[in-house]
Amino acid sequence: MTARRVLVVEDEPKIASLLADYLEHDGFATHIVDNGNDVLAVLREWRPDAVLLDVMLPGKDGLTLCGEIRAFSSVPILMVTARAEEIDRLLGLESGADDYILKPFSPREVVARVKAVLRRSVATTEAADFLLDASRLRFSWRGCEVVFTAIEFQLLQCLASSPGRIWSREQLMDRIYPDHRVVSDRTIDSHVKKLRRRLDEAFPATGLVQSVYGAGYRFERPD
Repeated sequence: MTARRVLVVEDEPKIASLLADYLEHDGFATHIVDNGNDVLAVLREWRPDAVLLDVMLPGKDGLTLCGEIRAFSSVPILMVTARAEEIDRLLGLESGADDYILKPFSPREVVARVKAVLRRSVATTEAADFLLDASRLRFSWRGCEVVFTAIEFQLLQCLASSPGRIWSREQLMDRIYPDHRVVSDRTIDSHVKKLRRRLDEAFPATGLVQSVYGAGYRFERPD
């Protein structure tokens, strides 16, 4: 089985090396980046399963990077900070991170939290035998898989989190645009249309994502 990849973004060599050693001892593959300006290029090329992202970095800071990563990827992000009061600020800004770790930390705890985030990032439903893999923006079912854009995957992940539930356009906007940017109903409709077309091409006549007249959209659990 291929080792899961963790991108360690940390400019303190001793801390970066310590984290990498503990992660590799637990079976992960790691890659260390020590400058914020290099993160996006490495992330796109290496395609990690999770990112440990320090807040204070040379070049781009971690908070800025978190927002930029979320613009094109749903890879799990664990923010690392040395200041306790910064946790509240990060949470308040809804940076899009999946977890927050405060320095000084136990390397074993970091490994455990990486594992926990990875478990949450892969949503499975055994009865339906479908898989949503956030680290790869991938939906798998019936031996076939579809890779989506970040926005399409976030929509599908939201809808599939509660099969049968009707989501209004406003609710979907709040989930996929946490920065509360102004978008129109037509923007959501356009994204859903592309999502449905991709699903219908891969899984004809299944109607996984359905529109509900005057209400919104829902995901129907595959049989």
